[in-house]
Amino acid sequence: MIDRGWPHQILLPQETCGGRNYDVVHGFCRDEGLSLCPRGHSVSRDAVHYVVFCFADREHAERFKARFGGEWFNRKAWNDEERAACMARKGLHKVRGRWVPISKPPGR
Repeated sequence: MIDRGWPHQILLPQETCGGRNYDVVHGFCRDEGLSLCPRGHSVSRDAVHYVVFCFADREHAERFKARFGGEWFNRKAWNDEERAACMARKGLHKVRGRWVPISKPPGR
């Protein structure tokens, strides 16, 4: 539901938008009249936690990004990368759409 109604999403490290910065970030969105979703979500990678800020209007997301930095978030690309990393940790990689064991060079 969030992805359909608020498809323009910006990813920020939690340390830059949590704690004392929460009021700054949300105050900016409120004061600027940005179309920030009342519900957000979070993701993690390599022990770094991120908050995803979701906007209905792309221009609002661009203004937010200009003010706070961050990067555009694409859930499908993120999930694909996470899945590939997880499978690699299990010793698998994708070949022609199937997950197969990673070949090891002879003699190892």
